[in-house]
Amino acid sequence: MTQTATVNYHVHKPERQAFELDAGGIVGNLISPELTPTRVNVLDVRLGERGEFKGQSVGFTEFPSEVHSFGEDQAWVPTYDTELTRLLTTELHAKEVIIFDHTVRIDDPNADRKPARNVHSDYSQTGAEQRLIDILGPEKAQEWVAGHYAFINVWRPVEATINSAPLGFVAPDSVAAADWITLDLIYPDRLGQIMGLAANADHRWLYMSKMATDEVAFFNIFDNQGQPPVAHSALDMIEDPTLNTIRKSIESRTLVRY
Repeated sequence: MTQTATVNYHVHKPERQAFELDAGGIVGNLISPELTPTRVNVLDVRLGERGEFKGQSVGFTEFPSEVHSFGEDQAWVPTYDTELTRLLTTELHAKEVIIFDHTVRIDDPNADRKPARNVHSDYSQTGAEQRLIDILGPEKAQEWVAGHYAFINVWRPVEATINSAPLGFVAPDSVAAADWITLDLIYPDRLGQIMGLAANADHRWLYMSKMATDEVAFFNIFDNQGQPPVAHSALDMIEDPTLNTIRKSIESRTLVRY
């Protein structure tokens, strides 16, 4: 079944573009490059073939957690990290998993971290290679570069089934190389790079409707042996207009060695 949603694509420009995060030292303050809202058709994989991670760089599975509250006290982190390690070891046959970031996003204007409403993938190749060094240090990073490693994100609804702003993905084989735009990330304490995506009528969007708190999406951000990154974004759409639940989710960033 196909739904419709609005997404915000990036725009090709002659000059280099950038996001500035926590701009002016204000947590959650984001200065964004130009985006263009675009209406797209979205395939609901819950009602059909889900495909395989190897082919579409995103997988969906039921994976209940013992953690039900992802509070700022961080007491839940060791338990959740252990669960995610088990997930990626089982689903992707990873030999080593490092979880290095958790971000809780709330679809509320007053939230510090809101759903990302731009079509993107989290790292350029340069950004991924630098992040590997940031996490592991230069010497250990060289060991990983000699083998097969990847950055994988895991996304889960929190507190309630997703009714609005679900996470959508673009099938990698529908993306042309020219669609990607390298974007700088300017943090108060470091620089990074991501890849934004420009609009292309050939893009095939997919998502899983009404994801519950015991379901997760896991998706490829960068793979040093060629698994394509998957562009993703919150989808501006509502499943059931009679419900008023606020979309809340947790996205965990991981580094895996195969």
